[in-house]
Amino acid sequence: MTRPAPESIAPDAALVEELARAAINTLPEPYAEAARDIVLRVEEFADPEILQAMGIADPFELTGLYDGTPLTEKSFSDQMVQPDSIWLFRRPILDEWADRGDVSLAELVTHVLVHELAHHFGWSDDDIAAIDPWWE
Repeated sequence: MTRPAPESIAPDAALVEELARAAINTLPEPYAEAARDIVLRVEEFADPEILQAMGIADPFELTGLYDGTPLTEKSFSDQMVQPDSIWLFRRPILDEWADRGDVSLAELVTHVLVHELAHHFGWSDDDIAAIDPWWE
């Protein structure tokens, strides 16, 4: 049996996570350190319940999701119910990457990650643009 050439195999979840972690390491401090405390998860697609709650019919429309309480809304007296998490959805990311054809997978993963981090940190559009020039 012949195996497909490595360049014809779709990037797996481990590679998407590796690209996201590399993107976190390029963030300016103190954001990089704080971002490392967020649980990072890579799944094929968002759960149907999440899609329904967000009013999204097509699972390919959701590339990432922040699940937690933004830092701008947290209090020291709050009890943590669950850790803040960022979900990256591999199949929708790969689909967008293939459709675009004009950005690297690392650039797209970084873009999705920064968008989700913006929810966590409470960044404005200007803040996001300073970290992710693609946002401009």
